[in-house]
Amino acid sequence: MLEPDLKQALQSYLQKLEQPVELVASLDDGEKSAELRELLREIVSLDPRLSLREDGDDARRPSFRIRRTGTDVEVAFAGIPLGHEFTSLVLALLQVGGYPPKVSPELAEQVRALQGDWSFETFMSLSCHSCPDTVQALNTLSVLNPRIRHVAIDGALFPQEVQQREVMAVPSVFLDGKPFDQGRMSVEQIVARLDSGAAQREARELDAREVFDVLVVGGGPAGAAAAIYAARKGIRTGMLAERLGGQVADTMSIENLISVPYTEGPRLSAALEQHVQAYEVDVMRGQQAAELLPAAADGEPIGLRLAGGATLKARSVVLATGARWRNMNVPGEQEYRNKGVTYCPHCDGPLFKGKRVAVIGGGNSGVEAAIDLAGVVEHVTLLEYDAQLRADEVLQRKLRSLPNVRVITQAQTTEVVGDGSKVQGLLYTDRASGASQRLELQGVFVQIGLLPNSEWLRGAVRLSARGEVEVDARGATSVPGVFAAGDVTTTPFKQIVIAMGEGAKAALSAFDHLIRQPAQAPADAKAPAEAQAA
Repeated sequence: MLEPDLKQALQSYLQKLEQPVELVASLDDGEKSAELRELLREIVSLDPRLSLREDGDDARRPSFRIRRTGTDVEVAFAGIPLGHEFTSLVLALLQVGGYPPKVSPELAEQVRALQGDWSFETFMSLSCHSCPDTVQALNTLSVLNPRIRHVAIDGALFPQEVQQREVMAVPSVFLDGKPFDQGRMSVEQIVARLDSGAAQREARELDAREVFDVLVVGGGPAGAAAAIYAARKGIRTGMLAERLGGQVADTMSIENLISVPYTEGPRLSAALEQHVQAYEVDVMRGQQAAELLPAAADGEPIGLRLAGGATLKARSVVLATGARWRNMNVPGEQEYRNKGVTYCPHCDGPLFKGKRVAVIGGGNSGVEAAIDLAGVVEHVTLLEYDAQLRADEVLQRKLRSLPNVRVITQAQTTEVVGDGSKVQGLLYTDRASGASQRLELQGVFVQIGLLPNSEWLRGAVRLSARGEVEVDARGATSVPGVFAAGDVTTTPFKQIVIAMGEGAKAALSAFDHLIRQPAQAPADAKAPAEAQAA
């Protein structure tokens, strides 16, 4: 079932097992159970410390548990975790087998100290590139603390349960049978929800941080490049990130990163994280900036107040907070968000198999979404506000070749309608005739561009009419010592390779700013004349 190279790689990883592991399968006579049986038998054949039982009693079939032999340490999968979830399977095998999860000792101890019993269920899709982070985070919690139980459920194999739970976006997490959250989550974010005193302790720890020479706000390509370039100068560098990878983590295929013919968002995000961690960067994860506090006087540090109440200080700051998906801002959009209205065709497309959907937006993102969805859903209607599509011609040719796609131009979406629990249709105005039209459908995929994450900066730095941070050729903002890079800025062309270059430039500009402050030179950096003398 596994390709030879994948099997060889898995066998190599299994060498890291420290304790015996048993796989306990719950199967029936169906085709999918036969596939899971074949996969599990293939896995246990790769290492003698693995064993398989087929006497599981779970109601969901096919499913299986990965259990540390003789203990209550386990994680569970309902389905066949291949695709994007194969990495989750490998990590679960290793962690249940004693290989330590990649979390800090302090966080691991915090998880072990959690009191109470929790039962988590994550509905995911094998084509979802956001789901593995959430699945792996909850699996890590269950390995560190056996009182936390978790099962990852492939919604495509259990459609009746998906319908009963009204799951219309993945990942969707339930705690003790009730909705807990949706979307990508980290161990830190989940623990903060479970540990009532975590926020206060974390705020005190952050307040105690020493002044940074450069503080980077944002963990996407621009932020990662800025942090790496700053750290390479030997100065005290901090990085504040809600999540490493940023918007890139939600991108499926990347084919225009020079020297890399093809990669995927999650893979690039992991590479960015690994590169940042290779340097002495104080990465503060799961944190959101709330207010920039410019220096009160020359020589004073710049302040950054966080949403959790803590305040960080730095002698220079690089803003790289990126952008987010733009909303339609029509009635029904927020009411039916994750109930039929979604922004990720790769993640949520499989949930709409055999249904009718609409894609809003005729740029590259919208046309690519329509092409992808056409292979899954019954029918796709693409709506574009302008008189013609704006996507590349090669994409438009592909779109026109698909029999189950309809394109409507000069269409202004006016409302998303539903029955209170899920989407049932969409209203739009034909801009040519002024007539109102209705489409009967079950899903709406919004692909109309990005908005800069800059609301928290209003009044602190100069913003453009579109809300982008205004920067000069060096990445400098209107505030001395504050620089910016990436999709949050006025720099044209929002591309990964451009964001990386702009992040590097902003960090170099910040360093140049620091060494030109005679009374406040970086503690670990030499001015050019001193370096030459040395």
